[in-house]
Amino acid sequence: MSYRTEGNYVSWYKRYVKYHGLRHPMDLGSEGVEDFLNYLALERNVAAGTQNQAFNALLFLYRQVLKVELVGVDAKRAKVKKKLPVVLSRDEIRELFDQARVGLPSLMLKLLYGCGLRVSEGLRLRVKDVDFENNCLWVRDGKGGKDRCLSMPESLKTELERQVTRAKLIFDEDVENYGESRVYVATAMDRKGQGKYSRSWEWFWVFPMMKRGVDPRDGEEKRHHILEGAVSKWLKSAATKAKIEKRVTAHVLRHSFATHLLQAGVDIRSIQDLLGHESVKTTQVYTHVLKAMAGKVKSPLDDL
Repeated sequence: MSYRTEGNYVSWYKRYVKYHGLRHPMDLGSEGVEDFLNYLALERNVAAGTQNQAFNALLFLYRQVLKVELVGVDAKRAKVKKKLPVVLSRDEIRELFDQARVGLPSLMLKLLYGCGLRVSEGLRLRVKDVDFENNCLWVRDGKGGKDRCLSMPESLKTELERQVTRAKLIFDEDVENYGESRVYVATAMDRKGQGKYSRSWEWFWVFPMMKRGVDPRDGEEKRHHILEGAVSKWLKSAATKAKIEKRVTAHVLRHSFATHLLQAGVDIRSIQDLLGHESVKTTQVYTHVLKAMAGKVKSPLDDL
């Protein structure tokens, strides 16, 4: 699993054990899990997705670690809230980019919007995933373990080429100073390639950090990609300067990408593929936003 998922699961294990007064999970079983899930839904009022994440973490704990099958867990489910996404207008998008810091911040924000990427997908781009010859970007192992291919925005091609050139300078400095440049690659794949993938230029990050750091999985020093926190800061700063009175997150750029494609007449199935959604029902949420923005339902106030 991803490192973030591992961290979330461990966090849920700790909360579960603390809730039950530090009793061992083997002594709790299905009743303990059901009690904890009810507590999250009824007392903590967590979202349905949060409760599901807790349940999946505990299922993994019992099945994979303790080798015990949970039977008869019938907890109260958290209420699923139907929320419509926040979408920026084209004018707001333009103003946001005008106020973004020139260089890497501007490029990253434009890339997230221009390709409809999740922020993690943009940050994890590797050199081999940027195909300048065919003008496309490859998202590898996205949400749900799926790959997809996206058209590269023509207006970003030159900036992306410059960024890859900057990344090559960092790669070469690592080789000169440390004898090699290491990045994270799935352990099984790197073992199969006898360590060559994690040391190769093709697998290097397009957006590497300026400093190397210790990989918490194996304790070895490697070069990581820039962190999500940096993107959040760039976005918040640009939104504040642009005086956008909406809660602007990286995912809002993805929502705006999908809605603006719908406005341009792109069919919803194509947008589903571009976003990497499992079901078209997930993509259809943008049709509700589009109808409101288009003013298809006229207010009776305007006829008075």
